[in-house]
Amino acid sequence: MSDQARRPRPRPRPRTRAGARSSPAGTPGPRVPGVLAQLAVVMRTPARAAQPLFAQAPRAWQRWLPFGVVGVFVVALLPVTIAVLTNDYGLGGGWSGALGVAQTVPLLLAVTRPMAAWALVLLSDTIGAVLLIHADRVAAHPWPWTPMGIVGYLVLMACLGLREPIRTLVGVWLATGAVGAVLGFFAPAGSVNTAALLFVLAGVMLVLTGALRGLGDAQQRIAEQESISEAERARRTLLEERARIARELHDVVAHHMSVITVQADSAPYRLSGMTEPVQEEFAAIAASARESLGEMRRLLTVLRGDGAQGADGGGGERAPQPGIDRLQQLVEATVRAGQPVELSLATGAAGAAPPAVSLSAYRIVQEALANVVRHAPGARTRVSVTFDENELLVLAVSGPAPDAAVELESSGTGHGLVGMRERVRLTGGTLDTGPLPDGGFRVAARLPLKTDTETETVRTEEGS
Repeated sequence: MSDQARRPRPRPRPRTRAGARSSPAGTPGPRVPGVLAQLAVVMRTPARAAQPLFAQAPRAWQRWLPFGVVGVFVVALLPVTIAVLTNDYGLGGGWSGALGVAQTVPLLLAVTRPMAAWALVLLSDTIGAVLLIHADRVAAHPWPWTPMGIVGYLVLMACLGLREPIRTLVGVWLATGAVGAVLGFFAPAGSVNTAALLFVLAGVMLVLTGALRGLGDAQQRIAEQESISEAERARRTLLEERARIARELHDVVAHHMSVITVQADSAPYRLSGMTEPVQEEFAAIAASARESLGEMRRLLTVLRGDGAQGADGGGGERAPQPGIDRLQQLVEATVRAGQPVELSLATGAAGAAPPAVSLSAYRIVQEALANVVRHAPGARTRVSVTFDENELLVLAVSGPAPDAAVELESSGTGHGLVGMRERVRLTGGTLDTGPLPDGGFRVAARLPLKTDTETETVRTEEGS
């Protein structure tokens, strides 16, 4: 039997990515991360000691950027340093070449091992300052740090600030100031002291780059915390769905146990000529069934988490659980709410399905229709329930939402699909969900009508 709502088929809507519908006109699209957030991702501290700067950047050019920048500075500073030391300071060509290489080439290590590069550069700059004390034309020139040395040192400070912790940066900054202060006692006459200048500039560079590094680390910690929270939320959702399914199955099992109790109690009255031992056996069966019912009620109280709930407070929980025979009413209620739904229900499906399978099939259809109403209101939906001797097939297919439809919920709790999976797993079936090429969504569940023991028994009988 079927119930159809005749409406024009909506046109497919544009899609932003696989499985996600685009935002309706007039509503804001997905939020684009800010520039600071993107910068923080790029500048996260490397995970290992020898890992290069920006090693965790998402793009290849970002990972190679530190090497390129440092390489440009080395290529530019090396000849300029040699020329300035020779021409302006009057230092010998051999010494100028050696100092130029010693003060610039170690900068290449700053990308992977900035502390080692800092030790080499500071040592080279200190030796250069000592040699320049006796240079011919040091008067009226910057000393102890040359302009080229200051530029290279600031590049080194930037690499340090992006990688090392605050305690290390403070130590590097104080060591720089201490070396400059000691060299200040040996300043040649007429030179321009640059120790204080480098001390201030190095501090500013360390503060700026250290703040950027801290931003990247904070962003990484936030991402890790969000991942942990998401995993915990998924786990909590799973447990909630399992508890809800257990509460519903209580009614199914309780019904069977009640039938066993009644049959065992009434057996001596219905069947004449029973011996005393047989009557005692039936009485023991009835007592065990009643005891099992009591244990199940206590278990249900724990699952509800409301042991103090009175008789009137749990009426909703004690209502009969729905099944396949209630699907027609469910679809009719959905159609009355304005959602076009077509139902195709195979004759005899309600009687062929065991109670647990029937309840699972109803809940799966209910969740599928609820998701369509929330995320694609107005989308044409087809629901079919068919069966054979081995399994029950539940299929719910929704088309794309009309262009004028507004998504009622942009995000959900995740209970829907989790509940479907748990119900299918409970019955030993399979579930297939996913988006369709035209913008719709598909939910297909196969629920076995027989347990593994029953199936094996049937096969054995057929084989014999």
